[in-house]
Amino acid sequence: MEARRRLNTGAMEGTDAPVLQGIRVLDFGRYIAGPYCAALLGDLGADVIRIERPGGGEDRGMTPVGGDAGTMYLAANRNKRAITLNPKSPGGREALRKLLETCDVVVANLPNASMAALGLDFPTLREINPRIILTSISAFGGRGRLSERPGFDGLGQAMSGAVYLSGEPGQPTRAAVSWVDFSTAAMASAGTLAALYRRERTGVGEHVSCSLTHTALAFNGPALIEQQVLRNDRRATLNRAPQAAPSDIFPALDGWVILYAVGDGMFRRWARMLGEEDVWLNDERFLDDAGRGAHGEIISERMSRWTSVRTVKEILRLAGEHHLPVAPVYSPADALADEDLREACAVRELDYPGVGASIPLVTRPITLASDADAGTVRPPGLGEHTAEILGELGYDGARLEEMRRKGDI
Repeated sequence: MEARRRLNTGAMEGTDAPVLQGIRVLDFGRYIAGPYCAALLGDLGADVIRIERPGGGEDRGMTPVGGDAGTMYLAANRNKRAITLNPKSPGGREALRKLLETCDVVVANLPNASMAALGLDFPTLREINPRIILTSISAFGGRGRLSERPGFDGLGQAMSGAVYLSGEPGQPTRAAVSWVDFSTAAMASAGTLAALYRRERTGVGEHVSCSLTHTALAFNGPALIEQQVLRNDRRATLNRAPQAAPSDIFPALDGWVILYAVGDGMFRRWARMLGEEDVWLNDERFLDDAGRGAHGEIISERMSRWTSVRTVKEILRLAGEHHLPVAPVYSPADALADEDLREACAVRELDYPGVGASIPLVTRPITLASDADAGTVRPPGLGEHTAEILGELGYDGARLEEMRRKGDI
């Protein structure tokens, strides 16, 4: 009943309390998918405890920016407390068991064999805490011959067909942004919320499982359906979408813009913007999206000539007046400099020990009108809250010192 009371804390204290207030999450994640899933739960008010081995996790040092952290760690570990723990030592195992007894959710993106070796497999967790929810993330899921293979974001991009359809023929192109990792984290957080909701009705825990390749295939579903039904063997078309046109990235006098016209209404407004309605609206090749997509190279060439003699600002103004989806193509520096974008996405500047400049953290991408936003807490330093968290479990200073000497923490 204690976990149920924790879950209902928000309702008791008012609807503006964080929705996951009172939920404790143990985060064993590495790199992106696991840690970002836990961060999303922390955004919603959960008490997220990141557990790392005494030397620190592998993701801390990737693209280092100072202190004990790199960019990947900083981006995926806000709103957490941190503890160092050696789950393979006797003292570490004991402390871990006590933490598991008090927690609601375990998040881990580790190989199945590693999960079992650490006692984080679902049967073992359920023996310790029948109400516990395990959210596990892997490269290929838990079934079939691929299940034990390691993998990263790029493998999901590549095997889903997304890399083949990106770039240009003869040069498959991986997206620089790890969209498979981050979207899998979002799927895992949604599954965790569903499991918490079911636990309210049943009183028992659940094993939530997500994989990078499953997410990548799901996101590339339209292309898979098209291939199965039409057998048209799509190939990459650089930045031009093959389903409608214009839908491309176009050069300007002082940069680049991306512009879409999907559907007859937008295409008519696009032709009107160019002052060429007679040219485009009466040509049988361009009567619908399918035809315009099939002949998109012609439309993109004309649009490129139109944009290349105008500034980005002028293009944005004219396209906006014709209600066409348009945006500038930003570098990371440009994105940081756009105050309107930063306000819309609630980017916050936070300090991290050892980093010589503030770090821009994009806050939670979920808004609940009745949910209090407690703000964004910077990612924790290595083991920053070890004494605090173990103290909550009854460990005194002498015991903590002994555990440090033995390498338990």
